[in-house]
Amino acid sequence: MSAEDGANTAQPFDIRRLRYFLAVARELHFGRAADRLGLAQPPLSRMIAQLERDLDVQLFDRSRSQIALTQAGDLLKTRASYIAEQLDRAVRDVRLIGKGGSGVLRVSFVGSATHGPFPTLIKRFRSAYPEVDLRLSAMNNAESHEQLITRAIDVALVRPSLDDATLRQQLFVEEPLVAAVHEGAAKELGCSIRLAALKDRPFVLFPRKPRPCFADMVLSLCAGAGFQPPEIVWAPDYQTAISLVAVGEGISIVPACCEAAHRPGVSFCHLSDEQARTRLSICARSDNQSPQVFKFLDFARCFARSVANGQVAA
Repeated sequence: MSAEDGANTAQPFDIRRLRYFLAVARELHFGRAADRLGLAQPPLSRMIAQLERDLDVQLFDRSRSQIALTQAGDLLKTRASYIAEQLDRAVRDVRLIGKGGSGVLRVSFVGSATHGPFPTLIKRFRSAYPEVDLRLSAMNNAESHEQLITRAIDVALVRPSLDDATLRQQLFVEEPLVAAVHEGAAKELGCSIRLAALKDRPFVLFPRKPRPCFADMVLSLCAGAGFQPPEIVWAPDYQTAISLVAVGEGISIVPACCEAAHRPGVSFCHLSDEQARTRLSICARSDNQSPQVFKFLDFARCFARSVANGQVAA
């Protein structure tokens, strides 16, 4: 017995022999199976005969004009077909994950982003990569920062950015800020105002902590306009802030996308100050080499370009 035959006796199956057997089992003709495999017929016949010897069982009935599977051969065909299918699927899935086309991607986002183009980005990404398991979580900046550092998430959508040199960050969208005011005050103020026109009114800011936060950006804008709010009412998030505005607790400065919330009792005044703008940034760890992360960042970059060019509604 040759060394090769000895190895085959010790291990009757490898993927090559499995596929050769399946070709013959499906064609029930050595010549056609050999053509399908790109082999000469004699080596294929010898290999099947060796497989039968190694298994100590007859797989094909050769007593007829056309070969047929024995009961053992028919069982092996069923099991081998399943094995080959699973192996092909494993290879496909591994390659897909390796290219970022499947796998898991964990993304956090600030709550106000739900009123801008971010939901459309997610919808289109899911349509383009349906096999990626996209897991979304609403978080403030501090939570997103911590989760990125501890690798609990892969990507974060923050406002306006995170102060961390270990992160890669790219602009997603820039938008103006607006003043959310009680509908009664809107008639007095008008639809477009300077921030300084609000200097005597109480402000509803969010969040109280952690700091620095969006509230600090608003306070900085107020300082640049020459005043500090005479009274501050604190809210945990922009949804609560808008609710407090609706009941007359003060005014709040929010991203323009929040106008889509259509809260009863609340109107929005555009701010004409040049600095009254905010942005959303997409962040990921610089050392995160996940293909899913790169796929999402590239997709978001192209999508953001479409938004900036007016091809997608901001």
